[in-house]
Formats: sequence, C-alpha cells, structure tokens
Amino acid sequence: MEWKRSAFDWNQARAFLVTAEEGSLSAAARALGLTQPTLSRQVSSLEEALGVVLFERTSRALLLTQPGLELLAHFRTMGDAATSISLAATGQSQAVTGHVLISATNGMATFYLPPILKKLRKTAPDLQIEIIASNELSDLRRREADIAIRHSRPKDETLFAKRLRDTKAHLFASKEYLDEVGRPESLADLEKLTFVGFDQPEQRLGLMASRGVNLTTANFNFSTSSVTLTLELVRQGFGVGILPVEIGADYPELENPSSAFEPISIGTWLVAHRELKTNLRIRVVFDLLAEGIG
Repeated sequence: MEWKRSAFDWNQARAFLVTAEEGSLSAAARALGLTQPTLSRQVSSLEEALGVVLFERTSRALLLTQPGLELLAHFRTMGDAATSISLAATGQSQAVTGHVLISATNGMATFYLPPILKKLRKTAPDLQIEIIASNELSDLRRREADIAIRHSRPKDETLFAKRLRDTKAHLFASKEYLDEVGRPESLADLEKLTFVGFDQPEQRLGLMASRGVNLTTANFNFSTSSVTLTLELVRQGFGVGILPVEIGADYPELENPSSAFEPISIGTWLVAHRELKTNLRIRVVFDLLAEGIG
C-alpha cells in the first residue's frame, strides 16, 4: 500500500474516522456539519489515494473492511494528535478555565469518573467541574448539562453523540447469601431467589424472561434505581443483583450465581452540544471522558 505524501488530506482522514465511529455516512455528515455527498466524496477520495476499499457498502449500513479495520487505529492516533497539537499551538492546555457541567448515572459517576477527573485536574487545573449524578436524563437543549454520559443514543440529531465501549452486566450475589439459600444449578433455580435493584421491577421482568428466568414482583423485596445502593445490598446478603461486570468483579465477597445467565449488554454514549467544536473547555473535558471511558 503506497500513499504519496502530496496526496494526504486531513479532511479525508477525518471523514473516514468519523464515518467509522458513527457507523453511517448520514450520521458522520451531521457530526462534521457536512452534506452527505461531500462526506462520501471525501471517503471515496481517501480510498482512491490509499488504493484500498475501506468500507463495504450494504443496503443497511457501512461495514469496515479488513484494511479499514487495520487503518482505523492509526487514524484515531492521528485524530488524538491533531487535538493535542491544536491545544499546544494555542498554549491553552494548561489555561483552560470556566465551568463544565457533566451529567452521568449514579453508577457511572461513582465508579468511572473519579480517575478521569484526576487526570483532568492535571490537564486543566483551573476548570470548575460540576457533576449531576442521577439516572434522570438531563436536557442538553435546555442547558441542564454541557456533557452527558448516557446508555442510549440521543434522538435529538442537533446534539453531537459519540459511542464509547459497550460493557456487560451480570448477576452477582454474596457468597454468604448463596451459602445460606444454596447455589442454583439451573436458570429455573434462580426463580427461587430474592433479587434486589430494578427501580420498577414489573418493567424489567421481560428482560429476565428473555434470558430464561421467569421472575415476578414477589422476587423483589428491595428495589432501587441506585447502582451504589444495589451493590451494597448485594454485598450485605439481601439477594441477587445485576451489576456491571467490572464493578462486581472488584469485590471478592461476590460471585456469579449462574454462568448460564446471558450477560446484558450496556451501551455508553457521550453527548454534547454542537458547540463542542468551538468551545475549548467542553472539548477538553469531552475528549478526556471519551479516552477514559472508551
């Protein structure tokens, strides 16, 4: 694969990178503020310059080809470098000031944000960060937050959304609780246990039934929308809870009561206003969140 230096065009590289991350030309065009034909031409020009096909175009979606997958990591590195160069050139990486309001779920704010905020403090020590730790969605259009971390893609196309890594949630229970009630030998045995969590259990029973566990509201003696409280109730032996795998695995007193239970996939989206592109302090926080979570 040979790419002449004179043929390099950062706009084409950025078009490929955003298209790969967004999953479609239409979404990438919205994210970059371009028309879809313009974006499509940039991607095609990059393919021509590289001499490879980057996307397999189907009737429903764009799929990265093997060369596209191999090049994606390199282009992401270029994108990160471009942001760093921009900050360094303006001398603002240590002079970013102002207030940024982040909205995140209770669990995300507690277990994921602190190490990222520690790095942010070193990168931009003069920033004032306010965090809304709530499972209620903040309305970015009404300026209830500058950046939101959500588990579903926003429907408002005027917002900028970046998909981060998916995580998995699984069943966890304390060893003490399982010693007391007995460890289930089948999915059906889970139906005899007590569960905690689920702020509205009746709306979650279908999710459990789809995984072969037919529960009723009688299985739930303690319900809460708080991940931190669910964790503590599970640790203290109140019953079985559903927790992100990386959180539950941090506590040696917990174990997975059923390896046959199908994990629940949890998507994560980072959402901001379109002014992300021009507001330096929001961009700095957004990029660090994307790096730390993604």
